[in-house]
Amino acid sequence: MKNMQGGDKQQDDDDEEGETGLTEEEKEEEEKEVEKLGKLQYSLDYDFNDNKLTVGILQCADLISMDSGGTSDPYVKVFILPDKKKKFDTKVHKKTLNPVFNETFVFKMPYQELGGKTLVMCVYDYDRFSKHDIIGEVKLPMNTLDLGQPIEEWRDLESAEKEEPEKLGDICISLRYVPTAGKLTVCILEAKNLKKMDVGGLSDPYVKIQLLQNGKRLKKKKTTVKKNTLNPYYNESFSFEIPLEQMQKIIVVVTVFDYDKIGKNDAIGKIFIGSKASGTALKHWSDMLANPRRPIAQWHPLQPEEDIDGALAALNAKK
Repeated sequence: MKNMQGGDKQQDDDDEEGETGLTEEEKEEEEKEVEKLGKLQYSLDYDFNDNKLTVGILQCADLISMDSGGTSDPYVKVFILPDKKKKFDTKVHKKTLNPVFNETFVFKMPYQELGGKTLVMCVYDYDRFSKHDIIGEVKLPMNTLDLGQPIEEWRDLESAEKEEPEKLGDICISLRYVPTAGKLTVCILEAKNLKKMDVGGLSDPYVKIQLLQNGKRLKKKKTTVKKNTLNPYYNESFSFEIPLEQMQKIIVVVTVFDYDKIGKNDAIGKIFIGSKASGTALKHWSDMLANPRRPIAQWHPLQPEEDIDGALAALNAKK
């Protein structure tokens, strides 16, 4: 898109060829690259009696290769903007540029609410050890579609806009380790500026703490639920018995959830702390070990659940 806008501007400035810094051939090459990411075939079917939209991810064709071997490991992520509450992923298809998925996903939503929404289908290249690369996406504003009858069509993938990482909020945690007793205490102090998850613009947050060792869950604990707030105060402590020699292998995963009485509790964001973490999370862990018996408090920015799960999976794979 950038090229095309730039091209218009340059034509206004001067009509002489060769002064744009790109030959016609190069310009064509660049435009080709922008266009040809591959295409996606999908289906849409709205059930007016049941208030549900069924999205079928059928197949992709001619995807660009993202891996050095000239292929990709594609999967498709499906969600509806602006809520993003429900996200679905297809299975990953290994080493192919023409994956056939034939998977369906259901969004329950009254028809009158659909108008202001946009359905997004993003094709990603799965990577076991790092962030998954986005190949391209199809965005469908729902108010441009006639849902009176089922739709099945192919669309070219478009270049995904680089999204600013969504702000999910921050959490303040205190860590304390007593080597002689082999006791780790995790205190969830408070969180602030949490992402709104409910229609009313608030959330009902609680925090889950999981202790992992070599990818296996040893223990889990939960705080109480704080109602209708994006800035909950907990000051709740949880103790775990861990001998000093095990401390190098332990990872503490902290997830903030929005409690939902009826449906699934949605994760707002999560972090993990331990000797295998990085950045502020690793520093916090190191500071705790360097100051035995003293509680060390620190704020951490929450990360998207899938990013942390991907990082943890990569750590386990490297073992």
